[in-house]
Amino acid sequence: MKPTRLSLMLGLALSVPTALHAQNELSNFTATGRGGVATTFATDYQAIGINPANLGRVGGATFSFTLGEVGAGVGSQSLTRQQLRKFIYNTKDQLPQTDRLELARAFTSDNALNLNADATTLGLSVQLPVIGGIAISNRIRTAGHVALNKNAAELLFLGREAPVYTSVGAGGTVPLVSEALAGTDLQFSLLNEFNLAWGTRLIDLPLFQLSAGAGYRYIQGLGIVDIQVEPGNLQAYSSMSPLFDINYGSVAANPNFNLRNGSGLKPVGTGHGFDLGLAAEAGKALRLGIAITDIGHMDWEGNLVTANDQPLKRLNSSGVGTYNFIKEATQIFAAGTDSLFDYQASQTRRADLPTKLRAGAGLRISEYFEAGLDVTLPLNNVAGNLPATFVGAGLDYKPVHWLRLSSGLTGGAGYGLSVPLGFTLTTSAYEAGISTRDVVGLVASKNPYLSVAAGFLRFKFGGQSQ
Repeated sequence: MKPTRLSLMLGLALSVPTALHAQNELSNFTATGRGGVATTFATDYQAIGINPANLGRVGGATFSFTLGEVGAGVGSQSLTRQQLRKFIYNTKDQLPQTDRLELARAFTSDNALNLNADATTLGLSVQLPVIGGIAISNRIRTAGHVALNKNAAELLFLGREAPVYTSVGAGGTVPLVSEALAGTDLQFSLLNEFNLAWGTRLIDLPLFQLSAGAGYRYIQGLGIVDIQVEPGNLQAYSSMSPLFDINYGSVAANPNFNLRNGSGLKPVGTGHGFDLGLAAEAGKALRLGIAITDIGHMDWEGNLVTANDQPLKRLNSSGVGTYNFIKEATQIFAAGTDSLFDYQASQTRRADLPTKLRAGAGLRISEYFEAGLDVTLPLNNVAGNLPATFVGAGLDYKPVHWLRLSSGLTGGAGYGLSVPLGFTLTTSAYEAGISTRDVVGLVASKNPYLSVAAGFLRFKFGGQSQ
């Protein structure tokens, strides 16, 4: 099997910053400027995947649509900004021995790398009398998380000279994967979603309004890699689209292997997801919201391989030798010729979607100022979900009628403390903007977080512009 499965998945996610430049708000440039604080802020089609009940609000635009809202972010809590940039831009450079030792220490982290990239190709919403708000969208999203224990990091950068081998000698028995690599997670997913959401007003009193909403998405799975190692347990599987041009070799002849070939974005899995939400308004200022998103599962069937616990294989190589970490790490963790463990052909695997609980409160002082608090809690540990709880405070401020500034303070979700910043040009019918999840992370040496989101074709007609 050609050792490119993990490298191609990671390569796509990390190449997005050069082509375009987790959390689905990255394709929502207005929410990105608040660091993802959106449960009470998001309206029209931007409420999809966040809180569909916001579609039941009144007073917003009657019709909204967008083309091409995009965003991407990559960060680390253990690498320096200089190290992170080399892994993105200097992939051909050789790794000297001193750098190998330093990187083995730096990658020993629960959050060595976290990345997200989202693109909303089309979004549309309309407010209808009696029925409420209806929205549709197509969104492509990818997410990744890398956590390595000490042994895993040393194996990556020292290879056959890693202490886990040298401590037992050439003829000694190496431990099981679940013993040697416990605490190691490598998770990536690439999904193509077709969304439909609806929200309506349930209670409409002068001082209290309550809305409810629901969303449905049909999901095409274009790729997944999910490797989780716990004491006594290894779970690892991969299913990748023909888009990645993987040579499966003799595995393709196995009757338990569902070979998918061809070209283009041919899915290797399908799924169905649901969102449920409530939104309340007390008086004219206080807004509350709660939602559960991504309820459902994926069925991965094409090009599926899995691995279970087994003795740790001895590596032949000296580990990662260049800053092309993604490609070389694949040869060690995926089914390459110099892999730590063997993958077996499989026919089908059901995996839960990255379910989250979102809760938020917002204070809308006027049409020029709104502040809010958000908490997003991951409800399962699967590829594409947040590795930890997200907490944030965000605000929107319009110093003049045509400019909205966004900022806040956020933390969690595998990232450090962040200061987002966004600029949106706004008129009664048009919005365009650019934002980042962490303006400090763009320049800071420690805890780097390189992120950007942008949208230039967002239009809103009728009703009151928000």
